[in-house]
Amino acid sequence: MTDDASQTTPETDEADEAAVVAAPPAKSAPADRDTTGPFDEAEANPVRPYIDLGGIKILPREGLNLRLEVEEQTQRIVAVGLDYADSTLQVQPFAAPRTSGLWEETRDQIRQQVKQQGGRVEEREGPLGPELLAEVPVAGADGAGKRLARFVGVDGPRWFLRGVVGGAATSDIEAAAAVEDLFRSIVVVRGSSPMPPRDLIPLRMPSTPGTA
Repeated sequence: MTDDASQTTPETDEADEAAVVAAPPAKSAPADRDTTGPFDEAEANPVRPYIDLGGIKILPREGLNLRLEVEEQTQRIVAVGLDYADSTLQVQPFAAPRTSGLWEETRDQIRQQVKQQGGRVEEREGPLGPELLAEVPVAGADGAGKRLARFVGVDGPRWFLRGVVGGAATSDIEAAAAVEDLFRSIVVVRGSSPMPPRDLIPLRMPSTPGTA
């Protein structure tokens, strides 16, 4: 008979399970999120000329190009792509629980996906909180290569905003600051309709004349 630290009694399992239930993932967001963004609709300045995309609103700025990423099979808009400061920023808004966050769990999922693709990933503390810097294998005309990507996320009130940063902002300090400012200027429109956590908040074509 041998002792094994991995063996537990039913009482221990129940105690561990109770501890997990009692401590849902905490929200991850900058301490000043409600004043410097990303913003909830209730926190945004109503007179600013936002581009209304349904689940999010984007503040126009010089040099910013906007793309809508559409799922081919359903023709549903699944992400918003922003080209800015020699960088790319893909953003997606998701419904989230009122009191707990999704970014901690989402980071674990991203780590697993990158490693399954044969890439490398490290977690670090960034201006928006915990983020992932990943080196992802890609296939190109010159053969296999690698692409750097930063994964950022912020838990807000009943929503979670995820961003994927590529280009200069993965390594250049000035470009990174510009893209982080762009990300923080985004307004998330969660709406009052019930939605399961992790569901994509619906996005749509711009509804403001002259912003398409």
